[in-house]
Amino acid sequence: MTGLPLLPVAGAATGSGRPRLPEWFKVRPPSGEQYGAIKQALRERGLSTVCEEARCPNLSECWSGGKSGRGTATLMVMGGVCTRGCRFCSVPTGKPGPLDPEEPRKASETIGIMGVGYVVITSVDRDDLPDRGAAHFAAVIAQCKQDHPDLLVEVLTPDFAGNPGATATILAAKPDVVAHNIESVRRLTPLVRDRRAAYDQSLDVLRNYKRDGAKHTKTSIMVGFGEREEEVEETLRDLREAGVDIVTIGQYLRPTQEARHLPVTEFVHPTQFAKYQAMAQRMGFLYVASGPLVRSSYKAGELFLEGLIRGANPVAP
Repeated sequence: MTGLPLLPVAGAATGSGRPRLPEWFKVRPPSGEQYGAIKQALRERGLSTVCEEARCPNLSECWSGGKSGRGTATLMVMGGVCTRGCRFCSVPTGKPGPLDPEEPRKASETIGIMGVGYVVITSVDRDDLPDRGAAHFAAVIAQCKQDHPDLLVEVLTPDFAGNPGATATILAAKPDVVAHNIESVRRLTPLVRDRRAAYDQSLDVLRNYKRDGAKHTKTSIMVGFGEREEEVEETLRDLREAGVDIVTIGQYLRPTQEARHLPVTEFVHPTQFAKYQAMAQRMGFLYVASGPLVRSSYKAGELFLEGLIRGANPVAP
């Protein structure tokens, strides 16, 4: 599964044995008229978003655009069971059910309900399928683009086992931004991710997307696993070499106290996140978001649009 783990909100119990979160992690639960209206509409139709399921701290901020066309939402397709078992992720691992042929329509309906102008479509890994689900994923993109011509679509894809044909299938559906997460530094990748999710394989996926015509590519790094600053710098350099345009850097938080989930080694201070941001900006990324609360799809629409503006009118970081 792509993305970052659950984040507790202010006032939520962390449970026995959980480390106390630093002061800079306190955020308010999502609320507001627009949030309530969207949530009710989704529940009435049996639809869900990753934003809610992951208890994202930025949910209200992203959804606040709503019917104005400036909001952002993240949908997860291809089911809720992943064939991989990354040690940072809360999504269940096991044998997934069959793909829902109606999912492209349902996903497009979700977008219509929410009234957002920018959507991120992500998924679990589907190593059980011959094409790892690439054609189904592409069908969701195409349906959303067809039904909502002004919609900007960002996709956060699995690595599809490194199959370049799968990445070409995704690009043929014409998403506006193509993302795949590197997740961690090279040394820690075998510890953090499933054995089938290799560091160099992820770099190749990002490189293939750019080589095959993706206008904007994006990735995310989690910190707090015990990585060193120079390793984060090395990863950023590798990403730039692969042609990545946008990068987000956020704090890892342990989803549960189960042994399969890695403990947090360090709560990285906001000043270090600022240092990482400056480092990435100097390397020439189109846009960078770096901070404790930053998630893969953090303010995705804003990052994309502001990144375009910066690309057209470069400013000093």
